[in-house]
Amino acid sequence: MADNATIDVRKGEALDVAAVDAVLKANVEGLSGEPTVRQYPSGNSNLTYALDYPDRRLVLRRPPFGPLPKAGHNMFREYRIMRDLKPGFPQVPQTVFYTDDESIIGKEFYVMERVEGPLIHKTIPAEWNWSADDTAQLGDNFIDALAKLHTLDYKALGLEDFGRPEGYVERQIRGWNKRWDKAHTDGITRFEDVQAWLEDNMPAESPHHAVLHGDYRIDNAILDADDPRKIAALLDWEICAIGDPLMDLGNTLSYWIEADDPAPMQMMIRQPSAAPGMPSRREFADRYGEKTGFDVSDIHYHFIYGIWRLAVIIQQIHARYVRGQTQDERFAVMDKSVEALGALARVKIDQGSL
Repeated sequence: MADNATIDVRKGEALDVAAVDAVLKANVEGLSGEPTVRQYPSGNSNLTYALDYPDRRLVLRRPPFGPLPKAGHNMFREYRIMRDLKPGFPQVPQTVFYTDDESIIGKEFYVMERVEGPLIHKTIPAEWNWSADDTAQLGDNFIDALAKLHTLDYKALGLEDFGRPEGYVERQIRGWNKRWDKAHTDGITRFEDVQAWLEDNMPAESPHHAVLHGDYRIDNAILDADDPRKIAALLDWEICAIGDPLMDLGNTLSYWIEADDPAPMQMMIRQPSAAPGMPSRREFADRYGEKTGFDVSDIHYHFIYGIWRLAVIIQQIHARYVRGQTQDERFAVMDKSVEALGALARVKIDQGSL
C-alpha cells in the first residue's frame, strides 16, 4: 500500500508547538488557527514532523536531539538547496521559513509546504493494478528527473558557492576509505583490495559539474497524487553537494536492485526497482546518458563506488552498536549486509559490468 503516514510524536522528540506556532505566524502569511503535530517515522537522521493548520499543511525538519558532529545535520543546506533549486527544478517542496535561533526548539529548523501524494517502498501497490508499461513509465520519469537535476545551470540559480566540485571524485574515494578504516570492527573482512581498486582506477576529472542529490531513490520521492507514474517532489536533500554527476548516478545504481540479483542484494531492496517493467541498471544508465549527453561508458567504476559507499555507511552504523554508542538491536546484524556488499564489490570488479 502506498503510504506516507505519520505517527504520534516519539517520546523524547516532542516540539514546543506554541513556540513554533508563534514564530511561524510572525513570519509566514496566512496562518490561522492552532496546529496539530505528528511525526514521520522514517529516517535515521534528521527528524521530520507534520504540522497541520486548519487550512494549511506544512512539514518541519530539525536535527536529532543530543550532541551532534560539528559538520553534520546542517538544516540551512537542506533549506537553501530546495529554495534555490525551485525556480529551475519544480520537483522540490516549496520552502517557507528557516531559523538558526536555537532558543525556539533547541536547534535550528526549517518549514516547507507539504507535497500531497503517495510514497512507495519495496513494491507497487497492488490496488493500482498497474501494467508493466505503467511501471516502466515511472522508471523513465524517475531517470529523467535525475537527468534534469544534473543538467541544471546551478550557477545561474545562485548555487555556485554551495560546494567545491573540483577534485570531487578523489575526495569521495579517499574520504570513504578513511571512514571505513575508522569504522572497521573486529570480525569484519578488511576489503583492502576494494579500497585499493577504487584508488588505483579513479577516472579523470569530469568536465561536468552538477547538483548531486546524494540519496536518489524512489522511496525518497513523493509521487503525483493524480498520476503516480510522475515524480511530484524529491525529499531528503541532507547530503546534497556540487560535484561529478556520475558519482550520484553510481550511488543510485547501487540501490537499484534487479529481479535476478543474488539474495544478499534482494535483502537490501528499498524501492520497487525489481518490479516487472522497471529498467535494468544498464538501461537506466543508457537512458540517463541519452538525456544528459554525458559519457556513461565507464559507469561500472561509479557503480562499484556506490556499492562501497553503501557498505561504509552501514558499517558506520554497525560500529556504533559494537562500540556501545547505541543499543538499537537492528544495528547488531548489519555486519551481514556489510560483508555482502563488500563481496558484491569484488564480484563486480571482476565482472567489469553492472
